[in-house]
Amino acid sequence: MTPRAALIPTGRALLLIAAAAPLALLVAVLSPASWAAAPLTGTVILALVVIDALLAGRMARLDLTADPDVEVGEEGWIQIAAAFSPGLRGQVDCALAGDVRLLEGGRSEAQLTPSPDGGWQAALPFRPTRRGTGEIEEVWLRWTGPLGLGARQVSRELALPVRVWPNLAPVRSPAMQTFLKDAQFGLIARRMRGEGTMFEALAEFQPGMDKRRIDWKASARHAHLYAKEYEAERNNQIVFAFDCGSAMSDPVAGLPRIDRAVTAALTTGYVALKGGDRVALFGFASRPELFTPFAVDPRDFPRLHRAAAGLDYHAQEPNFTLALATLAGRLQRRSLIVVFSDFTDPTSAELMVESISRLTSRHLVLFVTITDQELTGLATANPDSVQHLAMAVSADSLLRQRALVLSRLRQIGVDVIEAPWDRIGTRLIDSYLAIKRKGAIG
Repeated sequence: MTPRAALIPTGRALLLIAAAAPLALLVAVLSPASWAAAPLTGTVILALVVIDALLAGRMARLDLTADPDVEVGEEGWIQIAAAFSPGLRGQVDCALAGDVRLLEGGRSEAQLTPSPDGGWQAALPFRPTRRGTGEIEEVWLRWTGPLGLGARQVSRELALPVRVWPNLAPVRSPAMQTFLKDAQFGLIARRMRGEGTMFEALAEFQPGMDKRRIDWKASARHAHLYAKEYEAERNNQIVFAFDCGSAMSDPVAGLPRIDRAVTAALTTGYVALKGGDRVALFGFASRPELFTPFAVDPRDFPRLHRAAAGLDYHAQEPNFTLALATLAGRLQRRSLIVVFSDFTDPTSAELMVESISRLTSRHLVLFVTITDQELTGLATANPDSVQHLAMAVSADSLLRQRALVLSRLRQIGVDVIEAPWDRIGTRLIDSYLAIKRKGAIG
């Protein structure tokens, strides 16, 4: 059922009334006998508003659709289409209200243009800033008459859901697909000889081979140079552990740090599955939130994608002691544990380092954090006032504390990746491949 449209004055009508009021007052002062001109002027303007709104015609149809699935940080579209009964319309405007993760400030506006089928249409872009399911809650449509003095307006409640998923743009990129086809982790499963630590076979030495791989005893027996071939390890366990606390919910370049981390983890996880390894996700804040079963095949990747979408944002400090102890208790064999986290004060960092140190006795740990470019900018900027100087000193102190914490992690045997948000994905893949080639996991 088409909602009933309200008749409203436009901004142009209000300006006309504001301009006519002084004139009507001036006439009443100069010619008191003509006082009736003031209410008459108002009545004429009001009549013009009503007539103009009626000339705009009735709304016959209003359709609104949105992309049902969008990745965080990527562009989605809302399509608006309206049809009207015969009339004279000047302008058709639309306003939307919805979840702040979809629409900036929870509101957006668009102006409709005539479509070839005689209706009016608009395409409104939106860029989600957080994962989860958001809704387009309500739509308002207003169309003016030919004079632009009167308008009709309708509103409709929608509750139109939009699911926001982790961003997989790096996985789909041509560079990644080329890498997977050309690298040792190809799309066709095969035994990966030549690298790794597990002895596979002897092969005739060829120019370009590493001379350290020559088996001198075998070469002496056969009077010919032979080199050892190794097979890279497969079936390693990789766990991506996400700190979902307040520090990781802070934005960097428009998106929360945890969303940047999820994208890097899923990209690396995709490479790991292609390479024959097993991948699981673990999320925690004040308590463990998520621990997925290990994915063992690239066909299981969509399950990891869905699970990562359930990692929530928490305005609370993470409990590393409980979370990492729980994770260690669930792992039955040596694994590569990739911890994504950030820290803002020495106390929380001390607890984090202590908890991670307990993992290093049995597991290989890789700590990933995003460079705090805001602090770096404040610390390196030339101060032009006492306030800016104080800010630079404070930022430099925080950066020194941060460097000290990362140094302590390295001292206890943790590999550390600290990089800008747009490079942590490639740095993580490089580190994973280097660890796999060394055979350091199993």
